[in-house]
Amino acid sequence: MSTEFGQKSHDTLVDGKLQLAIYTATGRLKEKRIDVVSADALPDYQELRTQANAIKKHTIDNLDHYLEEFERNVAAHGGKVVYCKDGTEVSDFVLGLAKERAAHLIVKSKSMTTEEVDLNERLEHHGLESVETDLGEYILQLAHERPYHIVAPALHMTRYQVADLFERELHIPQEVVIEKQTAIARSVLRQKFLAADIGISGANFLVADSGAVVIVENEGNARLTTSAPKIHIAVAGIEKVIPRAQDLATFLKLLARSATGQLLSVYTSFLSGPRRAGEIDGPDEFYVVLLDNGRTRLLPDKSKRQSLYCIRCGACLNTCPVYRKIGGHSFPWVYSGPIGAILTPQFMGVQHEPALPFASSLCGACGEVCPVKIDIPKILLELRSDVKKSDAREGRNRLEKLGFRAFAWLMTHPQLFEMVGRIGRSMGWPNTTKGPLGAWLSERDLPPLPAHSFREMWRRR
Repeated sequence: MSTEFGQKSHDTLVDGKLQLAIYTATGRLKEKRIDVVSADALPDYQELRTQANAIKKHTIDNLDHYLEEFERNVAAHGGKVVYCKDGTEVSDFVLGLAKERAAHLIVKSKSMTTEEVDLNERLEHHGLESVETDLGEYILQLAHERPYHIVAPALHMTRYQVADLFERELHIPQEVVIEKQTAIARSVLRQKFLAADIGISGANFLVADSGAVVIVENEGNARLTTSAPKIHIAVAGIEKVIPRAQDLATFLKLLARSATGQLLSVYTSFLSGPRRAGEIDGPDEFYVVLLDNGRTRLLPDKSKRQSLYCIRCGACLNTCPVYRKIGGHSFPWVYSGPIGAILTPQFMGVQHEPALPFASSLCGACGEVCPVKIDIPKILLELRSDVKKSDAREGRNRLEKLGFRAFAWLMTHPQLFEMVGRIGRSMGWPNTTKGPLGAWLSERDLPPLPAHSFREMWRRR
């Protein structure tokens, strides 16, 4: 494990308040999801998962066909599709368009894809003001932090921390009432919406047969972002495309239930082109930026390419015992939890953070809750194999290999193994009240060491 990854994980484990915040928030989301996907609440839940998996598999297997169909239909409605291979090309396109249109202020709705390419930072570096309008994302932008969770980006922050942040950054008196904090953010952001030149959004789905961009949200800020400014740019990964509008019925039944435990999100928007004649709102220009950023590298591997099925619901984070202990900022990239553990090594290379595929108990909970049936544990095992092959080529982990050889030798010498066991029992457990083990034990019991080993009891009987 790298020093940074290990240190961040350790810092989270020993922070009792942060542990409580993570465990409480993810537990609440987890329980809500269980309620709405039960056999009583949704009898055909497993059939929907199977159908969603089949649709995604078919789409990814025929990705070139559906991307071309989507592009044709966007153009037919007066929009334009722009293909970008990485974050530099995305920012170059936005910066070029902003310069041509003399734009200075950009409003953004929540988008993990733009987080992925550091779009805000790139735009601000060139003198453009880019403002997040989702409440959680806006809080994090003021705090100069990245999202802690895919659907609850400020999950780790308390209202008191937000009060301090608003006082420092917005120069207002301390306010700890959540509803009033929301009103403060709303009053600031409303002025940004009215003054913005460009609105940038993400996309939950791209519908090939209609050229529609589908955005699912709860706050309504995405609708203002995509309709108030004169220019709307949707930035989406190429894997977000689905074949038909009819397929949305399957995914919409799964997405909100898996993400927040809602039957359906508050707002579901279908956007297909600029404002038409006779319409009173909407942008004058409509662009869809389709991002690769490492996605096509996954396509040759028929097993690992299922990583691209992900609909960013966050269910795997809420159920993962590792994420619920080490939190989102311990992970080295914008995607955290089990999905981050398989996306980051594939998008950025297994040596970017070799320990990531091993930061899992392989309990299988992530695969059980995934609404599109991504076999995350299997991919983690394959990535572990890739890391080991890479280490072997580079001559790494000699100490680890030596340790396993010593363990194997000890296990093949029963008498010596028993002697080591007796010595260990006579010494007892080490002090467990301090360090990472102490934090781990705050949620668990450590059983006492037995007086006799199984081998000893077997001989006596």
